[in-house]
Amino acid sequence: MNNFKLLWKHIKIRRRKQLLVFVCLMLLASFLEILSVGSVLPFIGALTNPEEVFQSNYLQPIISLLGITSSKQILMPLTAIFISASIFTGIIRIALLYVSNRLAQAMGADLSLEIYQRTLHQDYSVHISRNSSEIVTSIITKTNLVCDGILLPIMNLISSSFIIVALMSVLFIIDTLVALILATSIGGLYLLVMIYSRSQIQENSRIISTLSTKKVKSLQEGLGSMRDILLSQAQNFYFKIYRDADLPVRRAFATLAFIGGSPKYAIEALGMTIVALLAYSMSNQDLSSSSSIAVLAAFAIGAQRILPTFQLSYASYSLIKGSNESFKDVLQLLEQPLPKVSNQGSNHDIIFEDKIELRNVSFRYSDNAPWIFQNVNLEIKNGEHVGFVGPTGTGKSTLIDILLGLLLPSEGGLFIDGIQIDETNRGSWQKKIAHVPQMIVLSDNSVEENIAFATDKSEINIKRVSKAAKEAQLSELIESWPEKYQTLIGENGIKISGGQRQRIGIARALYNESQVLFFDEATSALDNKTEKNFMKSLGELSNNLTLLMIAHRLTTLEHCNKIIELNNSKNLTETQYNVLVK
Repeated sequence: MNNFKLLWKHIKIRRRKQLLVFVCLMLLASFLEILSVGSVLPFIGALTNPEEVFQSNYLQPIISLLGITSSKQILMPLTAIFISASIFTGIIRIALLYVSNRLAQAMGADLSLEIYQRTLHQDYSVHISRNSSEIVTSIITKTNLVCDGILLPIMNLISSSFIIVALMSVLFIIDTLVALILATSIGGLYLLVMIYSRSQIQENSRIISTLSTKKVKSLQEGLGSMRDILLSQAQNFYFKIYRDADLPVRRAFATLAFIGGSPKYAIEALGMTIVALLAYSMSNQDLSSSSSIAVLAAFAIGAQRILPTFQLSYASYSLIKGSNESFKDVLQLLEQPLPKVSNQGSNHDIIFEDKIELRNVSFRYSDNAPWIFQNVNLEIKNGEHVGFVGPTGTGKSTLIDILLGLLLPSEGGLFIDGIQIDETNRGSWQKKIAHVPQMIVLSDNSVEENIAFATDKSEINIKRVSKAAKEAQLSELIESWPEKYQTLIGENGIKISGGQRQRIGIARALYNESQVLFFDEATSALDNKTEKNFMKSLGELSNNLTLLMIAHRLTTLEHCNKIIELNNSKNLTETQYNVLVK
């Protein structure tokens, strides 16, 4: 029940209003079911014995209102009422089906978008602590399961319950004993099936939730490592991983579908048996043939309507239970916290004019993890070009992540012009910086769109794109291509060389005209001549541009004002370039 309370909390207000439309249609459908089945008795009676119907005390007000003076005149209005009730019931049931499916899919889209939004706003430390395949599976596969296995079945279950109550009420009025037998036999059989299949449903729900993530993970790793797979001829290895995850998931879906659908045939046989016994019983009773036929017809039509409704209720229950594990995973992502919104407005804006400081900074990834570095104090003046060097594993990239505001220090703090960076203002700081990683991630779009990263095509500043490409030593190459800046580079830049991908990444950072540029081994894929020309162009940029670089080649850092060396003692030492290269 708590899970459903959490789900309701994340359903948007406009969807709740749309649910009112669904409820109104559901109540109208229930009323029309009562009218449709209830009109069977007088309609069949009018066909077999119109005089008896004409003299009925219950129908006298209606007969007087319609001005009917003989029993022969009663058949036409009763026929019209019966046909109208049946047609309107069908129309409302179709409308109910349409609204419930559209509404369930709309709510599913809302949940998927909210998960993606909340995921995008999580701290960097959260992203590096979990596998992206879990998120992809939850946003795409598990959200669909919640939509089709939780939201829609809940609406079907509620509407079916109302219709069952309405139909059973009519049947109880017609014949209490027979209606009681019908309700207890059908309901009891479904209850036994639910009790028997509960453990199987839970187990298959767990299989679907667990192995769906494994399927996506195997696809991501396999397709993302295609070059190595082809060289190593490891196709069968990755195929087996996917096969071992895919087949059990499909078997679990098949089992859930069987459990949800199989009782239908037994219940139909039971319903027909009850109707046949009812007919036999009435034939041996001292009742007029017209009364027997009318009652039998009412129960036959009632059973024909109520059996599929019982089946829909049970199938909805099975879907809800079968999607429970995926439901929990989706709710967990829906409960991810959104960033704190500052109520102080401009008081949290960061203005970088003087210096960047690390004061007594220590960092580790968790309380039980070892320290990456401790008690680091560092000052970087506005306009300085600073290089970072040190053996692998000494925390160079982690230090850069702290300066970027991606990671908050475990102890101490990052200060910009004396203002400490925290959750409320680091977004303002990050707007002033650009980062070029060693591994550039490019989209399957044009060169222009990749340089102007995350910018609508209609809003791209072509002059800034050209300028950034020139500074990244890329403009001559782009101009030599037939499509120039509209050249498509393929998924992750597969159609261009590694050095060209790296230069597009550098141009992307320069396009933003940020105050601070971070380069994490960003020139490692460049040849010596291109790197030298690029570093020369960086040196000619505005003095107000602060540049921080991680590099293994000392020649890369020859334009830096100072070098920060990290070592295995978890401390920093500062030196001049000409001292370091001796």
